[in-house]
Amino acid sequence: MRVTLYWLRPQKAGESLSGLAVGLLLAKIKVETENQMPKLKTHKGAAKRFSKTGTGKIKRGQTKTRHILTSKAPKTKRKLGKTLLVSDGDYAKVARMIPYA
Repeated sequence: MRVTLYWLRPQKAGESLSGLAVGLLLAKIKVETENQMPKLKTHKGAAKRFSKTGTGKIKRGQTKTRHILTSKAPKTKRKLGKTLLVSDGDYAKVARMIPYA
């Protein structure tokens, strides 16, 4: 809802809003209701795990990089450190969770 004030006479320098409460200023209040969709909420867990690229694709990190790294080969650990793109099958679900990213 938007409230707009239309002054019927110009405001003088030094007039404050307290004058409005007393009735010294003559104003006409116009109330408009706008039909807007509600804002979408971002899934905060998804926002920490995914990010969008400049072209609109969604990046993600890889799993199995947190612990038990001693039993993994150095080549495997290097490859797991890189980021990947979200697959086509999961794109719609992830994009819904991060609408403004």
